[in-house]
Amino acid sequence: MKPATKQKPEHARRRARRSAMQALYQWQMAKQNLADIEEQFRVDQDMSKVDLDYFHELLHQIPAHMDELDTALGPHADRDISAIDPVERAILRIGIYELKFRPEIPYRVVLNEAIQLAKQFGAEDGHKYINGILDKLAHELRGIEINAGL
Repeated sequence: MKPATKQKPEHARRRARRSAMQALYQWQMAKQNLADIEEQFRVDQDMSKVDLDYFHELLHQIPAHMDELDTALGPHADRDISAIDPVERAILRIGIYELKFRPEIPYRVVLNEAIQLAKQFGAEDGHKYINGILDKLAHELRGIEINAGL
């Protein structure tokens, strides 16, 4: 009998980001209660391979820090936050949240994960927009890490 292989934590976290992006998009568009959206995802989606703690954190902490995240975004965006595509807005907020509040996640991972989400769910070439903004913010928020070549 083949032993069960344990899923790598980074894959579970990647799935958490994807689910959080979809849930944040739903929250932005439908203005539903976050707890209701979370419950809906846990019931209606296959969340068996998702880091549920990280999904919960992103879904609740991003709206809790939204003013701070949007303020950080402002100087680097070429348009008002409300004019940014809602999918890309959700991806940007996840990336900015991770850059600001999750220093244990290398900035390169933050940028790569955001770019992958944008390629999968965003508008054509939206990943370039996401990369440009998050790269500038990474230099601002993680300058020591970048300069150390980490």
